[in-house]
Amino acid sequence: MSNLPEKIIPERMEILNTIDIKEVADNAQLFLGQAVQYQELMMMYDCAIKEIRTKLEVLNTELSVRYQRNPIEFISCRIKKPISIAKKLQKNDLPVSVESLERNLNDIAGVRVICSFIDDIYAVASMLTNQDDIKLIEEKDYIKAPKANGYRSLHLIIETPVYFSDQKRLVRVEVQIRTIAMDFWASLEHQVNYKKTVSNEEEIMEELRECAETIAATDQRMLEIRNKINADSSRPLEADTNAFSRLQKMKLSI
Repeated sequence: MSNLPEKIIPERMEILNTIDIKEVADNAQLFLGQAVQYQELMMMYDCAIKEIRTKLEVLNTELSVRYQRNPIEFISCRIKKPISIAKKLQKNDLPVSVESLERNLNDIAGVRVICSFIDDIYAVASMLTNQDDIKLIEEKDYIKAPKANGYRSLHLIIETPVYFSDQKRLVRVEVQIRTIAMDFWASLEHQVNYKKTVSNEEEIMEELRECAETIAATDQRMLEIRNKINADSSRPLEADTNAFSRLQKMKLSI
């Protein structure tokens, strides 16, 4: 079975490094001249992403060794671009400032986790949020309750501590967890939404909704097939998650 470094594909790790001076200068007018404060805040979000990515990689490595299976196929990360941040603030009638974005937006730092099976999504989410330094702020389950357009994914807003030379900061990160098929669908739907003109857009969106239903049914069937294969040979990952949770509680009580 492939090990973690092969699973977490470097080319797919789209993490944005600390904003350089030129980019900050080019976009400083969006944040009322707060270029230095903006750069420092983006650095903190970047560090929070690194913290969450490391936690996920550790979990994947542990499960690979203990249960000979990697629930995570790959991870990608991003920080919202300044223009996207400004537009979202303006759309919600909020001030365009560093203080405003930190106070009001929870999705500046984003981590996307791609799993093979639906139960892996919930297992990974549980193992991540059960860690004692992670605080779950909000959960939106678009798998059990899909959006009208067919979009499916599990969204978590979590808060993680990041330690700097002179302080500890609690930073929020949005984690999206979905299957490979869900991610493929979302990528195509994203193209439709962000393209200025699309011929027969209504027809395309209806086709995408139909595809979303097909993908959901296929994901469920693949899970059932995998469980049949594993029925006599190993425990499903949900059992692994329960064992992991018990281990975490034992550690906390010591």
